[in-house]
Amino acid sequence: MFATYRPILSLLRGTAFLLAASGLHGLLLPLRGQLEGFSTASLGLMGTAWAGGFVTGCFFAPRIVRRAGHVRAFGAFAASGAIVALLTGLIIDEYVWILLRAFTGFTMAGAFMVIESWLNEKATNENRGTVFGLYMMVTYASIMGGQMIVAGGDVKSASLFMITGILFCLSLLPTAVSTASHPKPLQDVSLDVKGLYANSPVSAVACVLIGIANGAWGTLGAVYGARIGIPTAEIALMMSLVVVAGAAMQLPAGRLSDKTDRRFVLAGAAFGAALFALAIFLFEPRSSVFVIVFTAAYGAFAYTLYSIAVAHANDHARAEDFVKVSGGLLLLYGFGTMIGPLLAAALMGWMRPEGLFLATAFAHLCLAGYTLLRISRRAPVPIGDRDAFKTQPADRSVTPEALRLDPRRKAEADS
Repeated sequence: MFATYRPILSLLRGTAFLLAASGLHGLLLPLRGQLEGFSTASLGLMGTAWAGGFVTGCFFAPRIVRRAGHVRAFGAFAASGAIVALLTGLIIDEYVWILLRAFTGFTMAGAFMVIESWLNEKATNENRGTVFGLYMMVTYASIMGGQMIVAGGDVKSASLFMITGILFCLSLLPTAVSTASHPKPLQDVSLDVKGLYANSPVSAVACVLIGIANGAWGTLGAVYGARIGIPTAEIALMMSLVVVAGAAMQLPAGRLSDKTDRRFVLAGAAFGAALFALAIFLFEPRSSVFVIVFTAAYGAFAYTLYSIAVAHANDHARAEDFVKVSGGLLLLYGFGTMIGPLLAAALMGWMRPEGLFLATAFAHLCLAGYTLLRISRRAPVPIGDRDAFKTQPADRSVTPEALRLDPRRKAEADS
């Protein structure tokens, strides 16, 4: 049995290094930028640039891979990530960092697409669910591990930038020495906004709004922590626990949505996220314990929303359209993450650090209100006609290529 999974485990090691590098770099830049006195608008633009580069990479990276091959393309993407990470440590300038973040987003999209297609090639119909589950576990654990490296380092020095470069280079090794056959060429990514909205208006709008909220938090959460005086180690813990709490809550929230109209669960979770966000905005806590507990509770609600929205969309879609619908929603989520940092940065600059949570609360309240409106306009899908809920990757660390790994593709994989 171990021999069956050995090639997959090798690829997952490369994935772990890549995601650890991404998590470390993504947390390091706003913390160092805050220390350097970068403007809130510039820090927000870094998140927008990353998301823009990532979405662009989803569209154009398959062409690069088809031209250069999987191994050489992945080597170019990972090496570019290392170069950019080291350049951000050498050139401390907010405008240069904004530009470099766009390049990082593009190269990360390409690298993820290569690994995800390789994992899909190695997965069989019998172990596809296991492979998908392992990939999700590695995703969350590696991002958290990369973020926690910040807690043990000195943000003011260049050492963490060097460690990021090392992690990017380490991600090269499993694919560089692999003797496995190359996967099939990557498929081009397309986006049919009209079709996605016609299939499920709630899911299409929800994914944009969820992207706005998660993009705002993912980019500026560390800046909020720094500006209210939380130590670096506790900022790293706060950022990690938000994602972990969301991952832990996906299953119970999903199971509840299997038993009722998913839109009620979607609206309820959105209201819950807005409630904790508004509590932080209104009470302006400065205690590290209070902030960490409340942000984790916020994450438990906020980071379940994407999975429920995708599940609702797939309830209305044909089985053979799973990849098309889920991949399109992932791209809509990506467009939302481009907007969120700009909105949150404007509110933080105009008001106070807690303006970040006013931005996320606005997005979540809009989501809850629109969902309740749609409940009165469209009947729910009968429970017997739905697919069972499956967790979805909700962070900006996977591409539409990852959806080919999902066990719900089994029928398509047989053909």
